[in-house]
Amino acid sequence: MIIQFVKFKSNKPEDEVMKVAKERAEEYRNMPGLKQKYYYKDSKTGEFGGVYFWESAELMQQFLQSELFRSLPGAFGIIGQPRVEILDVAFTLRPEKQ
Repeated sequence: MIIQFVKFKSNKPEDEVMKVAKERAEEYRNMPGLKQKYYYKDSKTGEFGGVYFWESAELMQQFLQSELFRSLPGAFGIIGQPRVEILDVAFTLRPEKQ
């Protein structure tokens, strides 16, 4: 499993960022290999972002090359470039339920 963090600052107010996120949620629900996504706001830095849990690096790479990912800056009013961090899961505390 792969964990991916996407972080960004926006020129839009928080309520508008959350509205856009909710409008686009269905596209993520239908994304192959995306097991879960958490949306967040960092109150200290003012950054918004998502924490993605992917079945594989290959499926994550498909997302990074998709129109959905390329549309992030315009949709969310991102200032600069989104920061992307990628981590491999070493092990889980609780096994996944089947």
